[in-house]
Amino acid sequence: MIAISRYSDSNKDEWDAFVRVAKNSVFFFQRDYLEYHADRFHDHSLCFHQDGKLVALLPANRHEGRLVSHSGLTFGGFLTDAAMTTRLMIEMLSQLTVYLRENGITTLVYKCIPHIYHTLPAEEDRYALFLRGARLCRRDVTSTIEQQSKPAFQERRRRGARKARTAGVVARPSEDFPLFWAILEDTLQRAHGARPVHTLAEMELLRRKFPDNIKLFGSYLGERMLAGVVVFENRTVAHAQYISAGEEGKRIGALDALFSWLINEHYPDKRYFDFGISTESKGLVLNEGLIDQKEGFGARGVVHDHYELDVASATGMPSPSAA
Repeated sequence: MIAISRYSDSNKDEWDAFVRVAKNSVFFFQRDYLEYHADRFHDHSLCFHQDGKLVALLPANRHEGRLVSHSGLTFGGFLTDAAMTTRLMIEMLSQLTVYLRENGITTLVYKCIPHIYHTLPAEEDRYALFLRGARLCRRDVTSTIEQQSKPAFQERRRRGARKARTAGVVARPSEDFPLFWAILEDTLQRAHGARPVHTLAEMELLRRKFPDNIKLFGSYLGERMLAGVVVFENRTVAHAQYISAGEEGKRIGALDALFSWLINEHYPDKRYFDFGISTESKGLVLNEGLIDQKEGFGARGVVHDHYELDVASATGMPSPSAA
C-alpha cells in the first residue's frame, strides 16, 4: 500500500535527505529553495511512503482546482531513488489520482524532469502518465551540450571569442551579483520590457544558502564587467540560468569568450552544459535568433514536457496492476 501525506515543516530533514540521494534530483528541490517564494504559491507538496519507507516526493502547489508540479520551478515531477520500479510508479500515480479526487483537485499538471538531470534512468513517470490517459499540453526545447561528444563551435562564435580575447577580455568567477544584476535588468528592460524572475535580494539569499550550486561568472575588461552568466550547478548539469551582456560586451564578443571558457575550461568534466529554453507562448513559438546563438556553441535540443491529467477520467481507468 502507498500512503500519501502532505509535506509539513516537521518533514524537512527527511525531505532534504531524500532529495540528496534521488536519482533525478536537483538542488532547487530542497526546501530552502522551494520556500524562498512561499508567499507566492500555496504549497501542496506530497510524500509517498510504502510500508513506512519514503519512496518518492512530489514538489507541488495547489492553484484553485489544479495541482501543479511546481509553478515556481521550470520542472518538478516525482523525485525517486534507485529502488523505484515501473510497477511501483504505476501504483503511486493510481493512488495519487484517488488522493486528488478526495481533496477536490480536478487536474494534475505534471512537469517532467528532463533526462539530462537523471543519474539513473528515471522515466517511469512518463509511462505511468500514459497509462492513466495524461495529455501532453506543453513542450519547450532547451539547448544542451553533451560535453564528451559536443560538435565544434560555429566559426562566428569562435571569431567572437577571439575578438574579445584580443581586446583583453578575461573570463573568471565573480562575486559581484549587484553589478551583473544591473546589466541583466537593463538588458531585459530594453529588449523585452521585462524583469528577471528573481530579484537581486532573492538571488543573493539563494546564493548564501546554496554557495556550491549558484555561481556567477563574468567577462571582464580590466575591472569592468562586460557580460555575465549565473550558473545553477547540479550533479550532471551546469545550467545557465541568467545570461546577459552590456552594449560594449555585445560589440566585442564578451559572451562568446565567456561561454568558450565555461564550456571548454571550467566545465569540461560536467556531463552536460545547458543554455535553457528558447521557446515562448507555452512552447508554441521558437525564438530562432536565441536558439541559433546557443546552437552555435554546439548545443542541441532536449525537451521539457508538461502533461495534464484529468483526475476524474484517470480514476475511471482500469486498475494499473491489470494494465
